[in-house]
Amino acid sequence: MKSKFWYATFFLLMIVNVSKAQFVKQHGQLSVLGTQLVDKNNNPIVLRGLSFGWHSMWPRFYNEKAVSWLKKDFNCNVVRAAMGIELGDYSYINDPQFSKEKIEAVIKGAIKSDIYVIIDWHSHNINLKEAKAFFEEMSKKYAKYPNIIYEVLNEPDHETWWEVKNYAEEVIRVIRENDPNNIILVGCPHWDQDIDLAAEDPIRDYTNIMYTMHFYAATHGKELRDRTDLAIKSGLPVFISESAGMEASGDGPLNIKAWQEYIDWMESKKLSWITWSVSDKDETCSILKKSASSEGKWKDEDLKESGIKVREYLRKYNKE
Repeated sequence: MKSKFWYATFFLLMIVNVSKAQFVKQHGQLSVLGTQLVDKNNNPIVLRGLSFGWHSMWPRFYNEKAVSWLKKDFNCNVVRAAMGIELGDYSYINDPQFSKEKIEAVIKGAIKSDIYVIIDWHSHNINLKEAKAFFEEMSKKYAKYPNIIYEVLNEPDHETWWEVKNYAEEVIRVIRENDPNNIILVGCPHWDQDIDLAAEDPIRDYTNIMYTMHFYAATHGKELRDRTDLAIKSGLPVFISESAGMEASGDGPLNIKAWQEYIDWMESKKLSWITWSVSDKDETCSILKKSASSEGKWKDEDLKESGIKVREYLRKYNKE
């Protein structure tokens, strides 16, 4: 005969599992309160997950089953669909229909798995006409889903903040005509390092806007955290939409100590963070080996060191 303790433990585990299974149902529509990302009850929420690699280079992972596995095995409560704009034969510029099909497979997978999803315009350049058309279409289709987050420009490189801000405001205007509520992420110059420039002159006319900072822990040190702290202190809402533990090239050895310092800092600030990337390129930051199935169910031997480590982090911090 099973004890009362057994039944109590069983029902507690059931409650925890239901909570995990219904993450978006539980937290609902996200918004920005001050500098903090909050859920439908205005409680602080931290999103932690993985970014897919450029869809135009690793399209095989862009499917609902891979999303489901990232939720089930990695405890992701968010994924990022990185739509490559110029890079590769299947880039958005070369093949917009293929690109949208791949991105929407991840979007639909996230909605089905009840986690959040970032629609990432993954480019280092301003392509205003194309971006407006794409985000007009996506915002019309998905405005009703609280799962959606829009990232309107991944990593501006040599553009000024004035150029990025003007571009972002035009794209935001298009999104807001269809979707008045879902979070919009805006990149910063110098590969999302110069967040202080956005803090000095933020976008004023729209709500639920956050600004992205990216780090690679073996390259970027405390000075970037300090710069971000000052931006937050000035009132800028920050979202870490790309990060990892190696060099900014995406290669070289993991620096676990430096990575942990960044994670401790993000956790202390309740900053959401995404790790790069779900791909099988021969580099440190690609978490998968060539042996990895396109549809998840990855064994430990299919994961590189970075994959093992990020899964450990996500399991540790995404307890809900």
